[in-house]
Amino acid sequence: MEFLTHWFYFAIALLSALTVHEAAHAWVAHKLGDPTAKLQGRVTLNPIKHLDPMGTLVFLLSGLIGWGKPVPINPANFKYPIRDSAFTALAGPMANFLLALVIAIPMKYVGSHLLMEYIFQISVFLGVFNLLPFPPLDGSKILGLVWPRQYFDYYANYMRKGTNYFIVILLIDIVIIRDVFGTSIFLTVVGKMYDWVSIVLFLGT
Repeated sequence: MEFLTHWFYFAIALLSALTVHEAAHAWVAHKLGDPTAKLQGRVTLNPIKHLDPMGTLVFLLSGLIGWGKPVPINPANFKYPIRDSAFTALAGPMANFLLALVIAIPMKYVGSHLLMEYIFQISVFLGVFNLLPFPPLDGSKILGLVWPRQYFDYYANYMRKGTNYFIVILLIDIVIIRDVFGTSIFLTVVGKMYDWVSIVLFLGT
């Protein structure tokens, strides 16, 4: 019974974090001039609109990796495609951090609850994970803001092929490196980022 309770709260927290993340992408894209996501009903807090069945299942089973249904974006509709694509990408993680901040206030001053803890933890994790600069994560699009324009062809190629490289590197790190050396570079980096963001959020309440 305790397992089912934990799983139920975990599922609610996951739905909350994913919904806020994807809805923020859609809303910012719409505000910056791209109506694609809005026309598909993605500017909403209805979780059904944002769920990717496989991504949700993977996250529920692993507790580490998962994804929502990608928000459709057409950069051609933006006035400044590179900048506005980056801002749209950044909206997802920032929305997760804002949700975590809102949850941290009652956790700090009123008292914690298992559901609140799960929402905070998943929101921060989803935010920091998506800031990694690898396709298809949001951080790869934010990277476009600082990529030298004279080498932008390399960036475009990186965005096209980077997902495959990222998956391979991730599997090598988690399956092989962790088994041989007893630690995962990926999990260590994400863990440190998670700790730093969590501290900042609680200091900000």
